[in-house]
Amino acid sequence: MKRIFDIVASATGLLLASPVFLPVMFLVWKQDRHSPFYVAPRVGKGERPFNMVKLRSMIINADKSGVDSTGSNDRRITPIGRFIRRYKLDELTQLWNVLKGDMSLVGPRPNVKRETDLYTPEEKKLLSVKPGITDFASIVFSDEGDILKDQADPDIAYNQLIRPGKGRLGLFYIANRSLWLDIRLCWLTAIAILSRPRALAGVQSILRSLGASADLLDVAAREKPLMPSPPPGCDRIVTSRDGNPFI
Repeated sequence: MKRIFDIVASATGLLLASPVFLPVMFLVWKQDRHSPFYVAPRVGKGERPFNMVKLRSMIINADKSGVDSTGSNDRRITPIGRFIRRYKLDELTQLWNVLKGDMSLVGPRPNVKRETDLYTPEEKKLLSVKPGITDFASIVFSDEGDILKDQADPDIAYNQLIRPGKGRLGLFYIANRSLWLDIRLCWLTAIAILSRPRALAGVQSILRSLGASADLLDVAAREKPLMPSPPPGCDRIVTSRDGNPFI
């Protein structure tokens, strides 16, 4: 049923979004006369690589900088790219990956290999299901760009501030996944574009109904400043992406 839901919803979504996609694609092409799409290598289910299609929001060859995490003030983001990111249009193009079967509408967000190589054995469970366009963490950390803004090293900041909560929420989704949960999370993802507080309240309600722990509810509430913490399955904080990544 999940695959049928993915096929019907992604095909419908691509059709309905085309009046928005087409003019935005033209504007992306017009700014530098390059493809409006960015094909991003990602790690999927079973640690198999796949190419994720995104509407390009950055300058050409932005990925050659070696920085994988992006703050909202990143100079690589183009003017039209800021609009694309504001309304998550770069995520909507991934409906094509859902239609192909590389991804699902709902599931842990796919990551680059440099990040999945750092996963703990516990986090490896995130790769036991198809990655998704959205999930609990996508809503809770929808302000990822602002979190990483002005960070000296966005990649390390991601691993210290976002990865721990994102991983825990992803593992909780896997343990409780269902078609009904997917439908609810898709709805809250749409709500988040208009009202993030309402979407966060909805996430809290779902987590509570599924018996989430008090500390996971605290993570999802996002009422406190984010502090460096260890990823799931580890008691040490990430300090590097080379060699020994932990303190």
